[in-house]
Order: sequence, then structure tokens, then C-alpha cells
Amino acid sequence: MTKRKGIKRHESLKPLSRHHMIGLHLALKLKRAGTEESRLTIEEIYKETKEFWNPNGQQHFREEEEILLPAYAQFAQIDRPELTEMLLEHVKIRSLINELLGSPEANVDVMHELGNLLETHIRKEERIIFPMIEKALPEDKLKELAPYLH
Repeated sequence: MTKRKGIKRHESLKPLSRHHMIGLHLALKLKRAGTEESRLTIEEIYKETKEFWNPNGQQHFREEEEILLPAYAQFAQIDRPELTEMLLEHVKIRSLINELLGSPEANVDVMHELGNLLETHIRKEERIIFPMIEKALPEDKLKELAPYLH
């Protein structure tokens, strides 16, 4: 059996990647909500989603949008389809979370849609966006960002 290697991440981006791991776990729970595969009740998954989003998920998106991408724009072309998709997905994820958390009852269909989108979004950031940023930003700029990424 071979040991799986994780994605090497610059030290300054590791807090965001750790939050991505939590997001992937939540995405799986959301995708399984209301099915036989789920070990949690819909209410428990709803509660976890709320705890993930308030305030950490919102803060995570702000750090990517207000710190990471502006830094990237200083060193590389920002008009890229990958970045446009990332930002549009942020909007859609916010919308789905607001729909889910703003409803008096948890909607399983919304949970499934959110889980699928959250998973593909996080994988795209980890496999495409973050490596693109790490390649473009010089070491000193990456180190400069570290205190602002949680």
C-alpha cells in the first residue's frame, strides 16, 4: 500500500487549506443528508453548517477575496476564467447557505446542492487556484500575507 501524499502548500496558505478540509467534511455530510449513508440527523448537519459558516466561512471568503486575490493581481493577470468561476461560486455558496440557514426548516435538496458545490469549489481552489497563486507570488509577498490569513 502506498502512502498518499497531500498537496504541498505554502505555510501562509495552510490556514485556508485547513479550513478547506473542514469544508470538505461538511460537504460530505451535506451530500449525505437525509440518506441511509448519513450518520447524522438533518438537524445536526444544519447545526454544523451554521457553525462552519458563522463566522469562519464568511471570514474565509473575505480573506480570499480581499487579501489573497488582490495580492495575486499585483503579480499576475487577474482576468482568468478560474478566478471568475471561484468568485461566482462564492456568490452561489453564500446564496445557498443563506437559503438553508434562513429557512425555518432545513431543506435537504438545498443541503445536497450546497454539498456538491462546496466540494467541487474547494477542490478547485486547492488543485488549481492556490497553486496558481503560489507560483505567481514571490516568497516575501506570501510571507507578508501570513498574518492576515486564518
